[in-house]
Amino acid sequence: MISARPEAATSPDGRPVQPRGGPTVVRMMLGAQLRRLREARNISREQAGHAIRASMSKICRLELGRTPFKRRDVADLLTLYGVVDSGERETMLALAEQAGTPGWWHQYNDLLPGWFEVYVGLEEAAATIRTYEVQFVHSLLQAEDYARAAIRLRHRGAPGSDVDRRVGLRMRRQRLLDQADGPRLWSVVDESALRRPLGGRAVQRRQIEHLIEAAARPNVTLQVLPFRAGGHPAVGGPFTILRFAEPDLPDVVYLEQLSSALYLDKQEDVDDYTAVMNDLSVQAESARDTVTMLRAILRDL
Repeated sequence: MISARPEAATSPDGRPVQPRGGPTVVRMMLGAQLRRLREARNISREQAGHAIRASMSKICRLELGRTPFKRRDVADLLTLYGVVDSGERETMLALAEQAGTPGWWHQYNDLLPGWFEVYVGLEEAAATIRTYEVQFVHSLLQAEDYARAAIRLRHRGAPGSDVDRRVGLRMRRQRLLDQADGPRLWSVVDESALRRPLGGRAVQRRQIEHLIEAAARPNVTLQVLPFRAGGHPAVGGPFTILRFAEPDLPDVVYLEQLSSALYLDKQEDVDDYTAVMNDLSVQAESARDTVTMLRAILRDL
């Protein structure tokens, strides 16, 4: 029999505990538990959607944790799934309320599209972040002036105040790496991103210095994929794989596009991208040789 109470999200006395990552990970855990309850009763997504006066696609989004929960919807789904224990119901309903609590990044929602707000929440919750970058250094490893130059390039004509806030958001995201329980970041960056001038020589030099400093962190692995490595399997461009400590949560592959993003969590997709990332890590310079290469690039500037 499947319990309605997600064990990873409650304290020993049954009270809901919000894990690191805030509302995003709570939504994902609650959604995963609702999916298990639905499947245990052999109820289709279409039937579940009808019970809450919604579409099958909304049930899919709820189960993936991509959208906030309404207490009434969760209550109706629990009834449909046969959850009658008052303690279990109250735990799930309390989680639904927690899942609706805005994350710290909500203060920037006038600047951020909804699809990127989802990513910031996932990033905040991740235990491991693996990235491959082609054009820019990854946002979590950008020096402030480099970040400003990259943001100005992407948002041409934006008011200075908006640029300042976007830079502030990026610097705030980087605090993750300072937290005792923060994620491990493993970033493979193409040599072209380091050679391409951005913001002028002084900005470029400071960025390389910043990468050398970041590479010394115990929770950061940095590798450069050099030109001499030749062809590689990441023909689709940059991507990020996020892994979570909670066993209920699947890995997520993030693919950012110009005005939208894709989030892949099907196992076969995750396996494909993980295999590509592993190949890139083998082809790239080792972490030690990467620092040597960064120092050589710095001397050339």
